[in-house]
Amino acid sequence: MKLLKAKRLMATTLVAAMAISGLTGCGKTEAPAEASSNTAESNDVVGAPAEETISGKIKFLTNRTDLDTDGTYEKLIAKFNEKYPDVTVKVESITDYAGELAIRMQTEEYGDVLMIPDAVPSSEYGNYFESFGTVEELSDKYQEGYLYSKYYDGQVYGLAYMCTVQGIVYNKAVFEQAGIETLPTTPDEFLVALQKIKDNTDAIPYYTNANSGWTLDQWEDHTYGTITGNANYKNNELISDKNAFAEGSSHYTVAKLLYDIINQGLCEEDPTTCDWEASKGMLNRGEIGCMVLGNWAIQQMKDADEFPDNVSYMPFPVTVDGKQYATSGTDYCYAVNVNSQNKEAAKAFVQFMVDESGLALASGGISLLKSDPMPAGLENFENVTFIVDQPATAENAGKLDEVQSDSGITLYDGGFRLNNVVDIARGASTMTFEEYMQMLNDDWAAAVK
Repeated sequence: MKLLKAKRLMATTLVAAMAISGLTGCGKTEAPAEASSNTAESNDVVGAPAEETISGKIKFLTNRTDLDTDGTYEKLIAKFNEKYPDVTVKVESITDYAGELAIRMQTEEYGDVLMIPDAVPSSEYGNYFESFGTVEELSDKYQEGYLYSKYYDGQVYGLAYMCTVQGIVYNKAVFEQAGIETLPTTPDEFLVALQKIKDNTDAIPYYTNANSGWTLDQWEDHTYGTITGNANYKNNELISDKNAFAEGSSHYTVAKLLYDIINQGLCEEDPTTCDWEASKGMLNRGEIGCMVLGNWAIQQMKDADEFPDNVSYMPFPVTVDGKQYATSGTDYCYAVNVNSQNKEAAKAFVQFMVDESGLALASGGISLLKSDPMPAGLENFENVTFIVDQPATAENAGKLDEVQSDSGITLYDGGFRLNNVVDIARGASTMTFEEYMQMLNDDWAAAVK
């Protein structure tokens, strides 16, 4: 039972560090079946004052170290200062963002503007962050479904820097060379396709990036809308599902596919020595066939080397009653520290970053703004329905956090749970896949009220 003990220790440690009552994964909720790009009249973020009255110094904490070091933030702040010359913005980019914020949020000093860590339960939003207003007040300008991502008790506490749809980034040239004529739509078809890549090309069929941790959390996203086609599953049905990790469940389906890929030798030789940054160029050059990542990764892969036209994006290989679905939701969301001494300046900066920076589309993501177009790269999703998780009902609010805490199973855990699957598949664990999934299911079922 060593895996279980480690799992419980990890959850307990993070809860203590955040000084909060439970854990949650990325909050996502129901949007229109396909994210809208209809034009709407602009209106300010609720509570933002007139431009001429805004002044002060604010600190922006961010996980995007790349945008800090490459000068992107510097250029955006210069543009922001054209509109708000009396506001000084200091950027602090943090490599271990989740870990560092878990420590800082024990105090009141966690920046003026920050990206909301996934570990903060929705029931605690009001204790840490300033409200931007209600969904009704904000939905004239922003895509309504995505506003529920950081929502609690009628208030919106975070605005997405970009929204995403989940799938698989792949190299078209590799697929063609392998003889893959149509994109796979089932797990078995996907495994056959990877075997063709192994047999007919020099590329690594699938690259796990397992040692990065967060890359395995990308698989977790598919356990909701992608596989169930049900926008209510995550926040309103999973909490009462005593077979959430049993054979046939969405979590089992995802874990089994990852297991089969590794167990059948269809990935890199040693998943413990992956290199995330290097993998971008490898996929661009055709040295890797594909990776499970959000659509935000498309542009990064295109920019990584000299073959951007070979980088494409496909739906996750699961079909539900003849239809394909894709989980859609938000990436990190901007928030304003409830303890900030310059909330007006902080809200103005968030509004600028969401409304005027163009960062979402430049990053290959879906913009929160209704008036922005859909990003390039989603051509293979023309017949795929986007599913964004419905928020918990009033009756179910906070229950998912409780089940995670009581079971010791954190849904978004930095890849911990799926890394155990990786170890089992590569023969580095004494447990079998079935034993591990049964253990998870027993733990989850015992926590369901």
